[in-house]
Amino acid sequence: MLPEFEQRLVERLLSRFYDRRLLAHVQHQVRLGHTIRGNSVTLFEIRPGFDDPAAWLKSPVAQFRFHSHTGLWSLHWRDRNRRWRPHRELTATRNLETLFAEVDRDPTCIFWG
Repeated sequence: MLPEFEQRLVERLLSRFYDRRLLAHVQHQVRLGHTIRGNSVTLFEIRPGFDDPAAWLKSPVAQFRFHSHTGLWSLHWRDRNRRWRPHRELTATRNLETLFAEVDRDPTCIFWG
């Protein structure tokens, strides 16, 4: 289970991330959200369905995992088989904002496509 302090930090930082990433004029076309399950936080993009625009569909973008024994966060990306893989170019860190920045920049196009 994610410690309460870390959960509050995640919520605060992701709120800022959403505000920076999504402009008001596109919020009717795309949204961002997240789920917390155990020590993992999964970031997803939400878009209207092709067949039914009233049904919004979630697409996982990135996963952040908290390692309670070290207090470090790691970043993971989803492969074509829907398996989460560790980001090889970033080491685990206490600075969650560093991982959010990497997802935002996405220099290898593994998060946003």
